Parts: sequence; C-alpha cells; structure tokens
Amino acid sequence: MRYAETGYNLEIDLSRGNIERVEIDPRLTELHLGGQGTAAKILWDRVPPEVEPFSPDNLLIFSSGLLHSTPVPGANRTAVNSINPQTNLFAHSLFGGFFGPELKHAGYDKIVIRGKAPSLVYLWINNDKVEIRDAAHLQGKGALETAALIKEELKEPKAQVAAIGLAGENRVYMASIEHANSSASRGVGSVMGDKRLKAIAVRGTKDINIARPAELFELCLRLRKEIYENPKCGDPMAHEDDEAFHTDNFAWGNARERRKGFWNKEIEEKWKEISESVRLRWTGCYNCPKDCHQAISYPGRQTYFQKCFNKLTYAMAAYKELDFNYDILGVTQEYGLDGFSTPQVLAFAIELYEAGILTDKDLPGFPSDPGERFFYLVEKIVRREGIGDALANGVYWAARQIGKGAEEYDHNTTKKFEQVTIKLGKLNPPYFLMIATGEKMSITQIEGSFPQDPLPTRKEREKFVRDWDALPDDKIKQIFLEWEKRHELSIEASCIICDWNEIMHYIDDAIGLCGFLSSFRGQFGGRIPYHTHNIPHLISLATGMDLDKDGLWEIARRNRNLLRALNVRRGLRRKDERPPEDHWKVRDHEFEQKLLDAYYEFKGWTNDGIPTKETLDKFGLDYVSEDLVQRGILTGNEGTSSKETSAEKGEELNSREC
Repeated sequence: MRYAETGYNLEIDLSRGNIERVEIDPRLTELHLGGQGTAAKILWDRVPPEVEPFSPDNLLIFSSGLLHSTPVPGANRTAVNSINPQTNLFAHSLFGGFFGPELKHAGYDKIVIRGKAPSLVYLWINNDKVEIRDAAHLQGKGALETAALIKEELKEPKAQVAAIGLAGENRVYMASIEHANSSASRGVGSVMGDKRLKAIAVRGTKDINIARPAELFELCLRLRKEIYENPKCGDPMAHEDDEAFHTDNFAWGNARERRKGFWNKEIEEKWKEISESVRLRWTGCYNCPKDCHQAISYPGRQTYFQKCFNKLTYAMAAYKELDFNYDILGVTQEYGLDGFSTPQVLAFAIELYEAGILTDKDLPGFPSDPGERFFYLVEKIVRREGIGDALANGVYWAARQIGKGAEEYDHNTTKKFEQVTIKLGKLNPPYFLMIATGEKMSITQIEGSFPQDPLPTRKEREKFVRDWDALPDDKIKQIFLEWEKRHELSIEASCIICDWNEIMHYIDDAIGLCGFLSSFRGQFGGRIPYHTHNIPHLISLATGMDLDKDGLWEIARRNRNLLRALNVRRGLRRKDERPPEDHWKVRDHEFEQKLLDAYYEFKGWTNDGIPTKETLDKFGLDYVSEDLVQRGILTGNEGTSSKETSAEKGEELNSREC
C-alpha cells in the first residue's frame, strides 16, 4: 500500500488525445519526495536541452506535494514546472488554494502534459473519469470567468479549476495560471497557452492512506493551534497597513526615482481606508488556519483575489495611489498576467517613451496620464498588438528587439527574468548569493530563514534566538549572535546562510508546504511551526518512510543539484549569475566574485557553477554526471576541493569588519 501519495500520475498527450494512468516507482519518493523534486527528474529524463519551450515535446507538469491531502496544516502548494520560454531554463512556479489536494483526492500525484491540441481544449478530471473537452466557447474569456463557466457547464460547483486568460492564449511570456485565490506565475501560463489548454478542472473524492494516522492527526492538531495563534505565521504583507519599507525601498518597474519620504501617517490611514472599502472577506488555502488572501470587490470590476505583493506592484510602478492598484488588478488577473513582472514591463515601456526610444508612431493614441498608460499597454500586450508584441516577451527580450538603446533601460533582470525591485544601500552578501545563484528566478522563493539586518545589542540577539526553533544547528545561531551593525557577514557565513535558505525552500517545494509557515518566516524569530527538526517526523508519520534530519537534507540537496544540472545542460553558466546593477547602491565586483568562488566550492561545483561528477555521484545522480560528461560539459575528472567548508568542520565563524 502507498501512503500519503497515490502512486499514480496522469499522462496527457494533447497532440494525440491520449490519456494514461501511469504507476510511479516508489523509489522516486525516497530519492526526491515529490512535488517539484520528482518533476525535475521527469524533465531531466524526458526534455533534453534541444527541446524548445514552445515545442510539443516540452512538458507542463502539475504536481501535488507529498503531504497534500494529509492532516498537515498548510500543505497546499501545487508546483507547476516546465521549460520557460523567457529563459529557456527550468520554470519554477507555485500556487496555493485547493488544486493540488483535490488532484490527489482524484487519485493522481501529478498531471504530465505533452503535445499541442489541434484547437483550444480543457481537461476534466473527475476521479477515474478523465476527458479532453472542447473549449472553443471559452476562447478569449478571462481566467476567473473561465473557471466559473466550466463549473456551471459541468454542474460541479466543487470542482477546482486552474485556467489561463487571454495572455496565456497569446503566449505572453509573463502569463499566469489563475486558480481560486492563487496564481501560478513566472511564465508557465504561456506554455499552457502554447499547448492550447485553456483550463484544468479537477474533482476528487477518494481517500488518502496515512501510515500512522492517529499520531499524525494528534500532532497536526497542535501545529494547527500554534499556526492560528502565532501572528508571525502566514503572509504579513496581506494584513500590513504600514508600507513605509516597501514604498521607500521598492521602485517597482525600473529605478527611475525613489519614493523616499512618500509614506506618512496620512497616507497610511488613507490606504487602510481604501483596503477596507474594497475587501469582501479574508480567505485562506486548503487546510490552513491563516487567511492571507483578500477577496476584492472594486467598482466596475469582477470580484477577484489579491495576494502578497500584488497589493502594491502596479501602484509602485505607475507612481499612483492604492486604489489604482486594486483597479488594474481586476483587469490583469482576468487576463492572467504575473503581478511581479507585468508592472515592470509596463514601467519599462513608459520609460522608453519618455526617453524618445518609443514614439507616438509606436504607441498611437498613448494617453498622458500614467495610470491610463498602464491600461493602454496591458491591452496591447495581451493581444500582442504593435509594440505589445515585443513587450509581451518581457523586459530583457523586448529591450533587444526594440534596440535604439533600449538595452540601457533593462535595469532589473537576472538570467533574462524580472526580479523583485528592491533598492537598498550596501550589498548584502547572503542575498547576493541567493539572487545570483538561485534557479527559481525570484528571491521570494529563496530567501526568508535568516534576518536581513542584525539587532543592535547582544541582549536583543540572545532574546531573538531563544525560541528560534527553525535553526538547523547552533552554528547559524552563533553567526547571528556575533553579527553586529559594524560588521559584515563573512563569506563563509554567507555561504551557510544561503544554503540553509535554499534547502528549506527545496523541502517545501517537494512536500507542498506553504513557505510562509517554514522557509519564509524564520527571519521574524519566534516559534515557527515547521523546520528541519519536525518535518522529517511528519513525513515519516504520513508515508512510513524512515527519515531523519540528515536524510531530509540529503534529499533536498539531491533535488537542488539535479535542478542545477538541468539548467547547466541548457546553457546556464557563471557569467549569468549576477544580480541587477541597481539592487544595491554600493557594489564591489571583486568581492562578489570571491563570494561566487566560495559558494561554488561550498556546493561542490566547478568554478563555472557546474556540479562536479563527484558531487553528483555522491547524491546518486550518476546518470546526470554521465550525461554531462558525454556532452562535454564535464570532463569526468572534476572533484570537489579537499578543503572542508566551515559548516562541515564546525569552526567558529567570525564576521568580516567593514
């Protein structure tokens, strides 16, 4: 009997109209857990680097997490993975809501989609009955509207629907997949649109087997109470009214100016009043006691859901008030547009217009009001009309298609992808490593387990770490205790911190756990419900696997190296690993290169950022190393340095004085 997982994937070939229920090897769970971990294995095996993102041979994979549909609170993040057309690298996307658990209750751990349908279709999964249905009547419909129409058509109000809007249909690179109160962003909507798949509807009523149900249920009741009572759990931005930090340090879009001093008590009260006037209710995801999303009813717009930074992204890019943000979200969410990348693309276009690179000939009838300009550009982009055809490919590619100096205004991309646009002072070494070396193209999926700034006094730091259960060991506690304002974290400490941050996210992505309950909350201190000390026990109770902390870290590092190798095989190298120039005012190229040198050595990678044969083989990825050797990417003679990292030796870590 399989525990926690169903043991079956749903394989869909849209070109042939073929549907198969395929049993999966239980050994894969032991090696990769599930979720994004096993999705990376499928992509490695079945999508070689010669396959283009918009090829029928590219796969689009929807994965439930290993702990979905178990009693574990907050286990609801569905992973969507493919090859991203914007980067030609691994596409990493997560969304909450109810889709993943519903898929598992229908009897499947994953949906693996290949091919292209001859015309627009949607997928209907109702337990054992699976159909590819015509979606011609849904063409051009909004993502949320599509979900409502499909539920009505199926006469199944409890179906969980993930759908694309017009942006996805037209293969806009920043197209999202919308589901209930959540979005799968980072470009996966464009792949779904390329496959002419408008939506997936799922209804599941099957039971999930648990290895030790009574023990797991008792533990989860305690965790649920802890999550509910802990204000540090969940997404604080959703409930935050004091946005001074974000308005001062985030220049959404491009760094044309700073909003220092914008925030004051009057603005805070005004924005709070606006938020309360449009909010219908707070909502949450499957089996989570935290309500981190808002149902929004803005005049003239269909009811939609606001989550995370979407509350501010468009307002910050257009330098408009909060009501503008709520207004335009009602449009962009129906079109299915990524709320991080899209505002930057819009601001980029306006900046080019102000610089004379784009003219009235490129933008006929371009409004003078900044807010109206955003609406104008959105319509051009989702239809790929005129200049919108170039802008639909994101800032990096649009800059190079437009030319005439537009490349100079590509302020905020890394690896061809728009990044969170924080503008701070001096370079933060661990965060440099996270942004530079991360495979996920977004710092919000790498950061979170270590504070960004030290506390002023030793006494405050001691109080902070007292209940910091999320720490994997005392070394990181010591790093924080010794970190003072006048000191910069050492290179060695920066490597350890970055690695820990990454490991936690790779664990979350495999088991389907919301990062706001584990990998993204440690920086606020206090008792965080999930960490490397109790997650192995939860997995063991759910699955019957004999797993401890060391075993969990080994799996996460295996997944990390596999994903790295997948991108390396598609061309990723050291030259690509540099954060945007204006992330920090003060930069030190020589120091940054030393950071990369040290981190690559720490990870067991070559000086070009490629996992060595020794490292890959150590994690049971010998089939990966053999492939890289055959392709000439590795010689087969590379090995990790004999010099142990300080994390392994347990040496005392001292800060480097500024």
